[in-house]
Amino acid sequence: MLRLTIRMRHRDEHAGKPILDLLLNLFKTKGITGATVLQGVRGYGVRGSSRADVLGLSLNLPIVIETVDFAEKIEPILSEVKAIVGRNGLVTLDATEVV
Repeated sequence: MLRLTIRMRHRDEHAGKPILDLLLNLFKTKGITGATVLQGVRGYGVRGSSRADVLGLSLNLPIVIETVDFAEKIEPILSEVKAIVGRNGLVTLDATEVV
């Protein structure tokens, strides 16, 4: 099985639409079993830092989207995932064992 992980910011967009929504819709449409979105509290990368401000009201915190499924389901959508994410985030793929 494969674990597909995308790291990005919550409000990142592709073609004027939220990347988060585009990816979750893609996964669902292509029959990916499930996905989890995790909200980060702080992070940094090539596009700078993101963190909650003093009042905790930041709307563009880091997120991680993760899904695990059979390679036969994940491999065919990789090019589309990379096109949607573009330079907005980091896409990683790992072999994993589900127990």
